[in-house]
Amino acid sequence: MLDDVAILSKVAAKKTAGVLGDDLALNAEQVSGVKAERELPVVWAVAKGSFLNKLILVPSALTISYFIPSLITYLLIIGGLYLCFEGFEKVLHKLTHKKGDASSDLLLQNAQDVDIKALEKAKIKGAILTDFVLSAEIIVIILGTVQTEPFVTQVTVLSLMSIVFTVGVYGFVALIVKIDDLGLYLLQSATVGRFNSLKSLSGRFLLRFAPLLMKGLTIVGTAAMFLVGGGIIAHGIPFLHHFVEASSALYNTNAISQLPAIGNIIGSLMVILLNGLIGIIAGGLSLGLFKLVAQFLPTTD
Repeated sequence: MLDDVAILSKVAAKKTAGVLGDDLALNAEQVSGVKAERELPVVWAVAKGSFLNKLILVPSALTISYFIPSLITYLLIIGGLYLCFEGFEKVLHKLTHKKGDASSDLLLQNAQDVDIKALEKAKIKGAILTDFVLSAEIIVIILGTVQTEPFVTQVTVLSLMSIVFTVGVYGFVALIVKIDDLGLYLLQSATVGRFNSLKSLSGRFLLRFAPLLMKGLTIVGTAAMFLVGGGIIAHGIPFLHHFVEASSALYNTNAISQLPAIGNIIGSLMVILLNGLIGIIAGGLSLGLFKLVAQFLPTTD
């Protein structure tokens, strides 16, 4: 059984690699923007929430898969819509946000400790919700890999991979958010000498690299919401799935018949672009529907 668990875990890791990359980018982007001394506590809080998500999702997925397997697809589509909704809301806020707007940056700069704590809690809650959706997709992918195996093997692989993935992702997130602190430490500890010069150079590089990395992760994380969410929706809705597959096959077989390798690359890129486009459209429609429904709901002062 241990041999089976090892082999199946390796296969599952390969299949979930893309989603894990998106999970890393999204969570690093989600927990950024807090005070330096609160970065690791925030990462730890989100990691604990992620473990709780897995504790809920693993037995739930096994139960649903056993009794109502078709329900998993619909739950994933709802999760995909949530990712697209959140991504579209972020992009819309970025496009409509003006520097100096009293409702955002200026208030955050003058905020009291209680407001900063509330902002921190909101970030943690948002990161845990996003993690829930991505964790659900990861668990379903793993479940599909082990679906024909004995029940004990399914439980073992799902539990083991959930723990390994959570530790790995949030370990990398903690490392990413502390890069600037590491650069500052190297710069401040450098004095005179060959190795100290290297420490100083490394510290300056990390200090310059850290904000660029966080900006890049913000862009990648937002794009990942559309790509992952759109991919979930496209895979769960038959006519969208067939459309994406047909578009990919068109390039694989006809577009560059003399260069099949390039045709495969273009076909794969077409799938990514179409998933992203589906994600953007789904995000816009879901946000518009949300705002429309919100107008008819009673407001509280």
